[in-house]
Amino acid sequence: MRIWLAPLHGITNYMFRNSLYRQVGGIDCCVTPFLPVQETAKLNIRNWRDIWPKNNTDILTIPQLMGNKPAHFVDTMRMVHDMYGYEAFNWNIGCPVAQVVRRRRGCGIMPDADAVEAVVRTVTTQTPFRFSVKMRLGLKEPSEGLEILERLNNYPLDFIVIHPRLGTQMYEGEPDLDQMDLLYQHTRHRLIYSGDLFSLDDYLKLQNRYPKIDDWMLGRGLLRNPFLAEELKGCFSGDAKQRFSKYYQLWTQELLDSVKERSTMAKLKELWHYYACFFKLSPEQLQQLLRINDWEQFFDRSLQFVRS
Repeated sequence: MRIWLAPLHGITNYMFRNSLYRQVGGIDCCVTPFLPVQETAKLNIRNWRDIWPKNNTDILTIPQLMGNKPAHFVDTMRMVHDMYGYEAFNWNIGCPVAQVVRRRRGCGIMPDADAVEAVVRTVTTQTPFRFSVKMRLGLKEPSEGLEILERLNNYPLDFIVIHPRLGTQMYEGEPDLDQMDLLYQHTRHRLIYSGDLFSLDDYLKLQNRYPKIDDWMLGRGLLRNPFLAEELKGCFSGDAKQRFSKYYQLWTQELLDSVKERSTMAKLKELWHYYACFFKLSPEQLQQLLRINDWEQFFDRSLQFVRS
C-alpha cells in the first residue's frame, strides 16, 4: 500500500509538503502542483522553486506538467532533467478550472483523444523518462475517459491517476464509481485512485471494490485530517490534537519565515476551511474566524480551536 499526496494548486507547494512530511507519517510519494510546458527558448525553470532538489529532499517527488503541445513536453522534460535530475513526470489532464479548460489544458483536452495520444506517443518515443497521467472520467462525458484509457494501453506509462468525476462536476456530487469500474476493468496500467477518500471506512470500501489498486492519492482528505495516511496504514499514535497543535505552529512559522503576516493569514484561512472538519467547528465558528483581519487576533483565535 502506497499513499500519495495529491497536487492541489496553490496549497501543496514544497513548504507545505515539507512541513507535513516532517510532522506526520504514512505518505510515500507526491505529485507537485502543475508547471506549464513550453518550448526551450521560452523556458525559465530556474524560477521553479517547487521542484528545486534542495526543496524536495524528504520524499519521492514527481513534477506535474500542464500543456497540450507534444514538442513542448519534450523540451520541458529534457531541461528539467538536465538541470534538476528528475526522471519521472506526470501530465495533468484532470484540472477542471474554467480558465484552464478554455485553453484546452487539464480536463479541457479530454474530449480530444487524438491530442492526448499525440502527447503520450511523443513523450514515450522521444524521451527515456517515466511518464504518467492524472485524469478524470472526462470533461462532459465518461466515454471520453474510457476512450483515452483504451488508447493509452498501447504505451508504457508508469501509472494513471483517476479521479472518478467529470470536469463539469468540479468537486461537487458523488464520485461515479460505476464508471470507475469500467476504467478499472479496461486498463492494463497501474492505477492510483483519487477522490473523496476521507476516512478509514472510505478506504476499506474502495479497497474491497478495487482489490488490484495498491496506490491511493489523498488530497482534501489529508487537509481535513493530516494524520489520515497514518490511520489508513494503521500506524497512527499519540494524541491527535497535541500532534496537530505542534504541526500547526511549525507550519505557521514556516510561512512567516517566507512571507508576510497578511499572506500567512490568507493561506491559513484557506486551510481552515479544511481544518474546521478536524475540529468539528460549526459554520458560525468558522465564519467568525475567517472574518478576523488582524494577524495576532486571528492566530490567537485559531490556536484556541487547536488547543480546545
